[in-house]
Amino acid sequence: MRAGDLKPRVADVWEWLDAVPDPEIPVISVVDLGIVRDVAWDGDELVVTVTPTYSGCPATSVIAMEIETALRDRGIDRLRIATRIAPPWTTDWLSDKGRDKLAAYGIAPPSPAGGPEACPHCGAKTVTRVSQFGSTPCKAHWRCDSCLEPFDYFKCI
Repeated sequence: MRAGDLKPRVADVWEWLDAVPDPEIPVISVVDLGIVRDVAWDGDELVVTVTPTYSGCPATSVIAMEIETALRDRGIDRLRIATRIAPPWTTDWLSDKGRDKLAAYGIAPPSPAGGPEACPHCGAKTVTRVSQFGSTPCKAHWRCDSCLEPFDYFKCI
């Protein structure tokens, strides 16, 4: 922001961040994923606090860059991305909107039971785990016993 410019409202910044997609699952935003923990002004500097899904997440630097780009495109020049690893991220931080977007995309959202509640393609309740390891470390590979379609399950963390 240039001297004399009004600072955007924090609510507006949250809205802008809700349009920043997760690089590994682009159908969900970094806000819906729950990794944006706080947005606050510290004087003339905007501080966005982010908690990665896990400390070794390879997308962390890309996420920070995408957040910075989105906010600079909105005219915010004084910006700091703060990484907070405690408390650790949990799938409990996923928004309901984010869970719905995952399912619509074909990824079963996390479930307290430790496995998908239903096939995200057909809704059948009978599913089989193919592998504990999916396309990313936070997902496992499953198959529906009814429609036989494979799908990812976002692991409960």
